[in-house]
Parts: sequence; structure tokens; C-alpha cells
Amino acid sequence: MHTLEDVDKNKLPKHVAIIMDGNGRWAKQRGKLRMFGHENGVEAVNQTVENCAKLQIPFLTLYAFSTENWKRPKNEVDTLMRLLVNVLKKELKTLNKHNIRLRAIGKIDTLPQKVHKELTEVMSKTENNSGMTLTLALSYGSREEIKTAVQEIATKVKNNIISPENIDETVINTHLYAHFLPDVDLLIRTSGECRISNFLLWQIAYAELYFIDVFWPDFRENHLVEAILSYQNRERRFGKTSEQLN
Repeated sequence: MHTLEDVDKNKLPKHVAIIMDGNGRWAKQRGKLRMFGHENGVEAVNQTVENCAKLQIPFLTLYAFSTENWKRPKNEVDTLMRLLVNVLKKELKTLNKHNIRLRAIGKIDTLPQKVHKELTEVMSKTENNSGMTLTLALSYGSREEIKTAVQEIATKVKNNIISPENIDETVINTHLYAHFLPDVDLLIRTSGECRISNFLLWQIAYAELYFIDVFWPDFRENHLVEAILSYQNRERRFGKTSEQLN
């Protein structure tokens, strides 16, 4: 079983993004309600954040709650929001201990007031931390992110702030929720599903994709390490040939 010691510290991904999938099915396998899975998924989050911090990965982004997740049963959404508040309160000390800065992307203003308040507070209390940046995607959808950016740019063009011929990737990027994040190097999805589900579509243009059959509550250090080792064994060409790289 691989450990953090097996990772080549000179070839680390700068930005790891994770679609944390499978909490509900994990609970169902055990004859429990879906929330049992979400509650147990918190431990996987804690361990993954700490392990990425130990490896000194600069950016970790977790898909915590999508715009589509609002369509779930009200009791599940309400419980998820309560769980989020509890986790934020409980983990502030750990974030500061590991010098981690918390950020968030998505339609944050649509979150319940209590969640919004706690999230804003923890982000404020960690904003001077200079280690890893942990970003939670909350009420997040990538198409919504891109649509909002296009609308903002269009308004600026209309008001002669930006000229159309000057719109490039940098301009688009600065109008995204995730403007402070570099492109994703490694995207991990748990639970055996092999799709992106509207997550960071712009930012994963050249990401290495890694799908694993493990449900999120069971995701541990060895699984993270296997994903990173897989990344380190791949040749990233960015449109070039192997010969050009060598």
C-alpha cells in the first residue's frame, strides 16, 4: 500500500480538484440513510486536506455542493447545510494549524444565511495563511460560472471598457469565480462514475483525469497517493509531441 513517502515531491501537481462522489451509495450499501454517508464523508475530507497540505500541494479544490444539488429532497439539502456549518466551525483550528487558506467559488449568496456567515468568517480568519489554498465549490456550476463571466464581459464591451478584439483567455479567466486559481493539473473523481458533472470545465482543459471505484467515505491516503503517482507517470504534452518535450 502506497504512502505519502512514495510521492516524488519534485513532480507534484500544483492544483488538485476532487469530485467527492458516492456518499449516498456508500450509506445505502450499509442499509443507512444518505446523510450517514455525508457525515462519514467528512473524515475523508479531513484526511485528504491534511495529506495534501503535508505534500505541500499549493491548491486543492473540492466539489462540495453543485447548483444541481439544490434539486435534492429538502431534508437532505437542509442536513447538508447544517453539516457544512458544523464542519466549518470545527475545522477552523485545523486550517490555521496547517497554514491553510479557505476560499469558495460558486453562487455563494444563494447559501442559507447561517452557512454564508460561517463560511465568510472562516475565510476571513484564514486569509493570511500562506500554505495551501483550499477552495470549496458551493452552489457551483461551471456553465453558470462561464455564463456569468460572458455577461460581465458583454456589459464592459457595451460600456466601452473592453474592446472585443482584446478579449483573450486572460480576460475571460479574470471574470470567472475561480479567477484566483491556476488551471487544474489533476482531477480525481471517486465512486466509479466517469464524468465531469459541470465542474471547472474551463480550468480542466489540460487536466489529467483519474477515476477510482472507491466511494468517497472510503477515500484514504493510499488512494490519494495512487492518483498522484498515476499523474506523475503520465506525459503531459499540451499539444506538443514527445520529441519536442525531450
